[in-house]
Amino acid sequence: MQAYLDLVRMVLDTGSWQENRTGIRTLSVPGAAMRFDLAEGFPAVTTRKLPFKSAIGELVGFLRGTRSAADFRALGCKVWDQNANENQAWLDNPYRGGPDDLGDIYGVQWRAWPAYKRVARDARAQLDDALGKGFQVVAETADSLVLYKAIDQLRQCVETIHARPGDRRILFHAWNPAELDQMALPPCHLLYQFLPNAQRRELSLCLYVRSNDIGLGAPFNLCEAAALLHLIGRLTGYRPRWFSYFIGDAHLYENQLDMVRTQLDRAPLPAPTLRIADRIPDFNETGVFAPEWLEKVEPADFVLEGYQHHPPLTAPMAV
Repeated sequence: MQAYLDLVRMVLDTGSWQENRTGIRTLSVPGAAMRFDLAEGFPAVTTRKLPFKSAIGELVGFLRGTRSAADFRALGCKVWDQNANENQAWLDNPYRGGPDDLGDIYGVQWRAWPAYKRVARDARAQLDDALGKGFQVVAETADSLVLYKAIDQLRQCVETIHARPGDRRILFHAWNPAELDQMALPPCHLLYQFLPNAQRRELSLCLYVRSNDIGLGAPFNLCEAAALLHLIGRLTGYRPRWFSYFIGDAHLYENQLDMVRTQLDRAPLPAPTLRIADRIPDFNETGVFAPEWLEKVEPADFVLEGYQHHPPLTAPMAV
């Protein structure tokens, strides 16, 4: 995880103070990146203890399209509690559905992106095409029809990797402008692109994060995205390889500086290995393509082996 420590040092050395919605200043740098070769191990931070179970619980929640902090807690992840129940802007939001509701956050967009089409009544070819793709008529006017479909972006990615690995459009995202006001927190890690190499049977991932809390958020996001890459590689028969992580606003909160400075005084330890439970089909071994496991996995299906780390460090999360 030297790349992570280098990023922390760069933000400390070159960042400028910025004000933001949380009221806690940040040292911020515009534009940053990290790159990891997953053949060398799993990108888990070792200069403090990674909350692995919490990060995997959140990922499983996203895979299930979860929109409730209570559901995340049941999966072993409590990081959404404050955003659901203590963020005054969200508490005052008319779209909030009550205690623990988070709105249409990440997983909702990943697995059920709301798509609409407006088609003229006499545009028969367009209507036939939309209906053939699973859209349904939900409203009518005198001269047009409104059609709707919930798009499972992640499932589409997995199916494309399996069927057309040369496709350069294998991506999903969570930035839905029409529903940003219906979310407890607009997505930070918002664009994922998968890049299969059919000749080498390798699968790589590029992730773009618009705004990243480097102290707490980045290690969490790195863990989740790398675990997702491992899972999709298993379901499609590809070895996880390159993981590139791009950041728009890379920042450290003022109340986290002691934590990250302590980490810089610690030497990184060897990278661990991620193991996925045997019950999840490995396409290379079974030849069975089973994308339905995206929503059937459990947190216990992911195990971090050989994880060595320095003593835990804590810092408050800005909400």
